[in-house]
Amino acid sequence: MTITVTGGITFSGGGLTFAPSGAPSVTPTVEYLVVGGGGGGGTWAGGGGGAGGFRTAAGFAVASGTPITVTVGAGGTGATVDGGSGLSGNASVFSTISSAGGGGGGHYAGGGSDGGSGGGAGYGTGAGKSGNTPATSPSQGNNGGATSGTGPSAYACGGGGGAGGVGGTATAQGLGGAGGTGLSSSISGTLTYYAGGGGGSSETGGGTGGTGGGGNGGKVFTAPSGRQSGSPNTGGGAGGGYPDVIANGGSGIVIVRYADTYAAATATTGSPDITTAGGYRVYKWTTVGTWSITF
Repeated sequence: MTITVTGGITFSGGGLTFAPSGAPSVTPTVEYLVVGGGGGGGTWAGGGGGAGGFRTAAGFAVASGTPITVTVGAGGTGATVDGGSGLSGNASVFSTISSAGGGGGGHYAGGGSDGGSGGGAGYGTGAGKSGNTPATSPSQGNNGGATSGTGPSAYACGGGGGAGGVGGTATAQGLGGAGGTGLSSSISGTLTYYAGGGGGSSETGGGTGGTGGGGNGGKVFTAPSGRQSGSPNTGGGAGGGYPDVIANGGSGIVIVRYADTYAAATATTGSPDITTAGGYRVYKWTTVGTWSITF
């Protein structure tokens, strides 16, 4: 005789077997990627914006029935007047995990900001700004690059820090520092780089933006400067340069995934891109704002 009990426990010939019917109701842990918004670029002799903080890990415990906060941080606005610092980016958040916005790039009189990765130094102001601010372990980012000294080379500015490396220092030959490189993740199902720093400006042309959405730096005194914004949803920092265009930091991103043997989330807001592939359920938020997910 066989007696089947609703819920998947089956007694058969005196033996006990467990035969799950459908996916378990709640995943116990998830993997996340949280990238803050990149910093805006400084102007005139402006440093590159720092990348947004980059934090990723697996095994993050979640509970059923309680909405978890998800925030996608906006990139910082680039300076719009001669001698202005870029604004810092905004933090991105998943539950208790917060990735800081990147620091804004400096300008000829100083300025710039610490952040997930620090902003690059402007005109002759010395060291770039600090990354991994506030401090996390592992580190969420790196310092911005420095200027090269005094004289004509001082018009070459530092690159913004990136998640994978410090911002480049401007050279004595008057070349702007490159943005710090970002880091890669395959959490979305595709290997993608995030959180590259923005390039610093110079008289002849700026440093290259860091891999991971960092914008190129532009020229110091003339238009078109050629400076670029950070790429959206990468947390890339913006390039420094003449304020003929506004170079904003790239917006951040939040991605969460877990094994597809568990059921789908019961509710989400913010219209995340939801995919099931490669053995995972993947939720990706790209719209700036504060949203939620409930498991």
